[in-house]
Amino acid sequence: MTEPHDKPRGPVAAKKAFLSGLRFTSLRLRLVVVFALVALTAAVSASGIAYWLNREAVLTRTQDSTLSDFQQEMQNRAAVLPEHPTQGELQHAANLMADSSQHFSVLLIGTDENGKRVLGNSDLDAFTIGDVPRSLQHAVNDKQKVDDSNKHAYHLYWQRITQDDTPYLVGGAKVAGGPTGYMLKSLEPEAKDLNSLAWSLGIATALALIGSALLAQAAATTVLRPVHRLGVAARRLGEGKLDTRLRVSGTDELAELSRTFNKTAENLEKKVADMSARDESSRRFVADMSHELRTPLTAITAVTEVLEEELDAETGSVDPMIEPAVRLVVSETRRLNDLVENLMEVTRFDAGTARLVLDNVDIADQITACIDARAWLDAVDLDAERGTMALLDPRRLDVILANLIGNALKHGGSPVRVAVRVEGDDLVIAVRDHGPGIPEDVLPHVFDRFYKASASRPRSEGSGLGLSIAMENAHIHGGEITAANSPDGGAVFTLRLPRDASPLTESAQDEAKDPDSASQEDGVAK
Repeated sequence: MTEPHDKPRGPVAAKKAFLSGLRFTSLRLRLVVVFALVALTAAVSASGIAYWLNREAVLTRTQDSTLSDFQQEMQNRAAVLPEHPTQGELQHAANLMADSSQHFSVLLIGTDENGKRVLGNSDLDAFTIGDVPRSLQHAVNDKQKVDDSNKHAYHLYWQRITQDDTPYLVGGAKVAGGPTGYMLKSLEPEAKDLNSLAWSLGIATALALIGSALLAQAAATTVLRPVHRLGVAARRLGEGKLDTRLRVSGTDELAELSRTFNKTAENLEKKVADMSARDESSRRFVADMSHELRTPLTAITAVTEVLEEELDAETGSVDPMIEPAVRLVVSETRRLNDLVENLMEVTRFDAGTARLVLDNVDIADQITACIDARAWLDAVDLDAERGTMALLDPRRLDVILANLIGNALKHGGSPVRVAVRVEGDDLVIAVRDHGPGIPEDVLPHVFDRFYKASASRPRSEGSGLGLSIAMENAHIHGGEITAANSPDGGAVFTLRLPRDASPLTESAQDEAKDPDSASQEDGVAK
C-alpha cells in the first residue's frame, strides 16, 4: 500500500477531502456496481435454490404423508366394504376416512346390485367428482396386468391442482373388486409458509445487496485511495515539482507501482537537474562572453565613429581605395554591437531576471517618439488617437515597436502603417507593411531565435533575434504577438498587451518573497 507524507489539514482542506470522498469516480462506480451485481447474483441464486429445495421438501413431506394416510384408509375402510355397497355404507366409510390426522376430503364411488353408480362424500360442498382431473380418473381406473414385476392391478395416483388461487393435492386409488376412492387435500397452509419463506429470502437478498454495496464502497475506497494519491503525485510531478515522492509500505502491486513511481521521479529529477545545470552553464557562458565583449567593442565603436566622421568630412582625408573597407568595418562593428546587446537581453529572459518598470504612458506619444528617434517619420503612417493611456514598461514597449517597425521597413517596404485600437482591457497595435508578405512555410518560425528566411529575405542583415526579443518583451507584459499576411498584400504583425500590467509585477514580487510557496500544498509532500 502507499501513503503520502500528509501534512495536518485545516478545516477547508478537510471539507474538500470529505466532499471528494463522497464523489463517485467512474472507477469507483464500476467497482461498486460489479460488487453489487456479483452479490445480487449470488444472493438470488442462493435464495432461489433455497426456496426450491424448501418448497420441494415441504410439498413432498405433506404429499407423502397425506397419500400414505389415504392409502392406509383405503385398505382399512374401503377394502372391507361389500362388492356392491349402498350409499349409506359408502358415506359412512368416507366420513371415517376423512377423520384421519391429515383432514382431507374423501369421495368414494361404487356400484350397487343394479349396476348403478353410488357416491359417498365426506364433504359434498367442497369435493365432487368434477374436481378430479379426467386424466387422473382414467389413470386410477386403468387396470394393469399382474405379473412378477407388478403385483397390483390398480395403483395410487396423485396430481396438484389450483382452484380459486388455492393449491390442492388430489389423489385416487381403486380397490380390486371394490369402490374407487379420491381424496382432496388443501395445500394453503404450506403455500403460506412458502410465501413467508420467499419474503424472508427476498429481505435477506436485499440486505445482502446493501451489505455488498457498503463492502464494495469500503473496498473501493481502500483500493482507490493509493491510486488517488498516486494520481496526485503524478499531477504534481507534471507541474514541475520533481521532489514529489510517495511513502511506500507493503509488498502488494500498488506498493511496487509506488516504488516504480519514486524511482522514475528520482531519475527524472536527476536528469532535469543535469539539464538545468548545463543550461545554466550555457547561459552563464553567453552572458560572460557578451559582457567581456562589451569592453573591446566600446573601444572599437569609438574608433569606428571617428573613422565614420572622417568618411563624412569634406576634406576627404580617407584614401578612396580603403573607403569601402572602412565603411564595412563601421557597419559590421555596429552590427556586432547590436548582437552583443541582444544576446545580453536574451540571457536576462532565460535567467528570469527581466523585470518590468511600469509607467503610465500615452501610446501615441510613445510610438511617435520611437519613430522619431530612428528617423522613420517619413516612412511610417501612424493611426493612433492621443490620450490612449496604458500602464506599461516604456523601454520594453520601445524595443517591441522598434523591432516590429524596423522589420517591416527592412523586409516589407514602406509605407508602413501602425494602427492602435483598444479592445476591452487590451491594447492592440497592428504593424502592416506593403511588401510581398511572408511565405506560409516561414510564418510558424518568424519568432524563432536566429531564424532567417534567407530565400524570401536575401537582404536580411539582422541577427535573427529581434522578433524573438520582441515576443519575450510582449510575454513579460502578459501579451502576445501574432504574424499573418494581409488579404490586400503585405505582412501584418499584431501586438496585444494588457493596458494595466501591474498585476504581473505584484505576482512577480510575491514569488520573489516566497519562492517555495508552490510546493507547500496538501497531498504528497517532499
